[in-house]
Amino acid sequence: MRRREFITLLGGTAAARPFAARAQQPAMPVIGFLYPTSPDTNADRLRGFRQGLKDTGYVEGENVAIEYRWAENQMDRLPPLAAELVRRQVAVIAATGGLDSALAAKTATTTIPIVFSVTEDPVRLGLVASLARPGGNMTGVNLVVGELTAKRLALLRELVPGAVRVAVLVNPANTVNAETTLRDVEPAARAMGLQIKVLKASTSREVEAAFATFVRERPDALLVGGDPFFRARRVQLANLASHHSIPATYALRDYAEAGGLMSYGSNLTDSYRQIGHYVGRILKGEKPADLPVVQASKFELVINAQTARLLGLTVPPQLLATADEVIE
Repeated sequence: MRRREFITLLGGTAAARPFAARAQQPAMPVIGFLYPTSPDTNADRLRGFRQGLKDTGYVEGENVAIEYRWAENQMDRLPPLAAELVRRQVAVIAATGGLDSALAAKTATTTIPIVFSVTEDPVRLGLVASLARPGGNMTGVNLVVGELTAKRLALLRELVPGAVRVAVLVNPANTVNAETTLRDVEPAARAMGLQIKVLKASTSREVEAAFATFVRERPDALLVGGDPFFRARRVQLANLASHHSIPATYALRDYAEAGGLMSYGSNLTDSYRQIGHYVGRILKGEKPADLPVVQASKFELVINAQTARLLGLTVPPQLLATADEVIE
């Protein structure tokens, strides 16, 4: 072989080697992220989710990709969005934001692993066989929003000790959440000697109509049920409560940050970190059937002192002392 031919052959082999190395690299895994509302109201959840992934060695855009699907408060969009993720052949689906997302993902696939977030016992909801050993292709986090309803009512009574008539706002389009809220709040109200008036709203216009009834009936306080739709309308709810001078309590800190009087519920950033952590563990080879359902254990009481003053309320010192955060 002549020297020139040898050099040409050597150069061609060297040039081909990087291409061969690239061809042998495994494809970047893809996660499907399904949520019933929109991205602009979920920065804290996404931050927690990405932190959970990072804790297990995954960073979006570096060694994992995420396909986001947002239902924009239209629950009937969740099943086709879940089906899109299945067709995309994602490695894991994070079906977050409540039961509707979890059911949409469950219906769409029995093979792709699913990590859900729901507001109450997923065994009772029929998602898993047991909390310790879920079985099947699903596991996740129970945010225990429903179970905290009675506690929220007690805190509201502590802040407004003279309250006798309490309105409860639920979303009839989210049957499970509405039934759970009423199931928990009615016996708690009877024990406290409170009268309950149930109001329903599943659109912004119906929210306006519900508050219009307050002008006629004048309840002493309001408990807003935990629901993704209400969370998406939290500014509207907080403004209407202030406008009608109604002390109100909510399930998540987002409401208090938006001007709502008080919230008590799970720390969602921490819960979504756990969801991301589970997704990362599944990407590493663990099975959802073997990953126990996690129950949220970090709760927070947030009081908006500015709103309390606007409503003419004096927050009891003991309540201020137990609050995780007081917004001035």
